[in-house]
Amino acid sequence: MEPLAAQAADVDFSTWALFARATPIVQITMLMLVVASIWGWAIIIQKTVNYRAARRASARFDRAFWSGEPLDELYDQIADAPSCAAERVFAAGMTEWRRSHRDDGALIPGAQARIERAMDVAIAREAERLNGGLSFLATVGATAPFVGLFGTVWGIKHAFEQIAIAQNTSLAVVAPGIAEALLATALGLLAAIPAVIFYNKLTADSDRIVGGYESFADEFSTILSRQLDA
Repeated sequence: MEPLAAQAADVDFSTWALFARATPIVQITMLMLVVASIWGWAIIIQKTVNYRAARRASARFDRAFWSGEPLDELYDQIADAPSCAAERVFAAGMTEWRRSHRDDGALIPGAQARIERAMDVAIAREAERLNGGLSFLATVGATAPFVGLFGTVWGIKHAFEQIAIAQNTSLAVVAPGIAEALLATALGLLAAIPAVIFYNKLTADSDRIVGGYESFADEFSTILSRQLDA
């Protein structure tokens, strides 16, 4: 047993060595998982930064909106280049509000419904922008373990073929092939676990941000409704 153990100990089990010894199909599978993991982390970092910026921008706009400044003046300041989602929702509502006035100052019938639809469309655009890329995280979280399992099954198949050719079931023959195969599953889990965790977190964050836009739209609609009734 000692010669076999010594022979197994001489085998390089580092990650790079396991990858280099793997079959081309398993190597391609591992590369796909690594790329998916890197891409997923890029989306996670980008969305985290974007969501924080969106929350800060919304808080800044809320302070300006409720500062007591006339809404027409606030609209004139941001109408040409809204800098955040909250400003774009507000601008959509105010734009429709102004378009609903006739030359004589009277309102075109149905103004309230049109203003609400305009803000709903703006919110839907912002929600689509916020959720962009999250579907990739969901796909990686759902499929990466199975892709890694495919690589493992293929690698084990190759390992058994090598055992049959060598007609030797010693540790030195079996261990490298099994280790190479299991590396694919490890990479699949490495890609899937963060993707699932952050998909759930980022989806919840996005829902809260969009909920804030919807609440603002309701409050703004209420303000306009009072002016319409007056």
